[in-house]
Amino acid sequence: MIVKGQKINNRYEIIKLLGEGGMANVYLAFDTILERKVAVKVLRGDLANDDKFVRRFQREALAASSLSHPNIVEMYDVGEDDGNFYIVMEYIEGKNLKQLIKKRGSLTLAEVVDIMNQLTDGLAHAHDSYIIHRDIKPQNILIVDNGIVKITDFGIAMALNNSQLTQTNSIMGSVHYLPPEQAAGKGSTIKSDIYSLGILMYELLTGKLPFKGENAVEIALKHMKEPLPSVKKELDNIPSSIENIILKATAKNPKNRYNDAREMHYDLKTALDQERKNEKRYVYKYLEQDLEDTKVLPVIKDNQEEIAKPIKDDDYKPNKKLFVILGSLLSLLVIAILTVFFIIPSLTKVTDLKIPDVSNMTIKEAEEILIDLGFEISLDIEEISSDSIKEGKIVNTKPAIGRTIKKGTVVTLIKSTGISYIIIDDYIGEDIITIKTRLLLKGLNVLEEKKDVDDVREYRGKENIIIDQSREAGSKLESGDLIILYLPNIYDVYPDMVAEGWTLSDVENFAEEYDITLNIEYQETTEVLPGHIISQNRNPNDPIVSGIVLRIVVAILPEIEEEEPEEELEEE
Repeated sequence: MIVKGQKINNRYEIIKLLGEGGMANVYLAFDTILERKVAVKVLRGDLANDDKFVRRFQREALAASSLSHPNIVEMYDVGEDDGNFYIVMEYIEGKNLKQLIKKRGSLTLAEVVDIMNQLTDGLAHAHDSYIIHRDIKPQNILIVDNGIVKITDFGIAMALNNSQLTQTNSIMGSVHYLPPEQAAGKGSTIKSDIYSLGILMYELLTGKLPFKGENAVEIALKHMKEPLPSVKKELDNIPSSIENIILKATAKNPKNRYNDAREMHYDLKTALDQERKNEKRYVYKYLEQDLEDTKVLPVIKDNQEEIAKPIKDDDYKPNKKLFVILGSLLSLLVIAILTVFFIIPSLTKVTDLKIPDVSNMTIKEAEEILIDLGFEISLDIEEISSDSIKEGKIVNTKPAIGRTIKKGTVVTLIKSTGISYIIIDDYIGEDIITIKTRLLLKGLNVLEEKKDVDDVREYRGKENIIIDQSREAGSKLESGDLIILYLPNIYDVYPDMVAEGWTLSDVENFAEEYDITLNIEYQETTEVLPGHIISQNRNPNDPIVSGIVLRIVVAILPEIEEEEPEEELEEE
């Protein structure tokens, strides 16, 4: 069990538990080397002894480590420490979308479109690498105070199947966003993420989930069979373009959905354009699975017209005194509005300034330029490694160079520490996935290659263990350099049939399995049991190649010659 103050890998000091999931728990920790807060995801203890879960946890982490996008939580490290399998990620200070929905209810249309634009942009980056999230839901979307959203739990969630739908503790939160094909046990595709995005968009706009039920199975069946409730009925003034995006994303039949997140992203870009406000309703090209055609009810018109009563001249007599009073009040109101909205802001307006390019300057030079422009300079100076800017010179600022901000804003300088070398350790005996992920995250190019070993049988079950490396421990590499990690070349070899006491029947089964031609000879002997192997022409540990001839000698009992009876001598 992970407790406060415990150090993972003698580096990440646990501060507190952030959340619990079906597969892993997430902790806030402090990186004692880089002196920053990080989020550490640790595989649950009851799953740590299951090789299948461990391999999945590691391989998904390896896949996610290749993603680098502003809207995807960055991964820093992955490994195992005292039986705890962990992933270290960027820590985002903010709420997740589920917390925001609970606090605010529905969000504004502009907010929803902005959030969805960011999400589809991040997922498009993942889909370009053929990586599927599998568990898009508001709990897995973090939002920073400045409005930036970050997708987390990338690729860690297990694909759901029917048997898992009864595990309400871990599945209930995900089943509300579950694509029909995934609920039916058909697995996940890129379009599965699209469906979950559509359900999420519906929830952000309306503040409620489209499908509810007493248990996960009931909700999953609704995803498979029931049409999505009309967002137009929930929000009368919603543009048709927005409704169409949700309809297309949440189609039961994946053929009717967007092909990928990038296509949905481009559609969202123009969703609020005036010409799309009243566009035609999206019509599914392919038959929707498990659904009858949607029937549109005709508009019922009221035949009874209201008859307006005419106003007589005597009913209305203008009051001149009243006009004067109303006119004076209106004039005062106009003056007040002009004062509040135009005069006061113009007097108190703070000038917007663009942060100049101070990169490659000394700290003193950068400070002088920024102060002259009216910026405040933070006493803290951040550091970052750089291959192109010399040590001590400015690399960037925070807010970044080129950003337009208010005059008087505090600017933090970021200086270069020079080229950051990566010190290579001895990785022999380590797990390939863990080490490869760590090195990829550090910016190295990593190749896997097979290498022959003296005794293949010694490495059975150790196919993922590193046996050699192209760079010696202690080597200093730069980002982009190549390192080759060697794995044992495991192949099937001939057994020692004689020593292991194989019979002819054993060899025949062996030959059939490996498509080997068998050449059998027999030899009479009393030293080996009948039917057992005396010799083989392929040496033990030789690689097995299908189609070749294996010659064996099989023991048989020698024939016993019957002695002829001696003739009795006749007595003379």
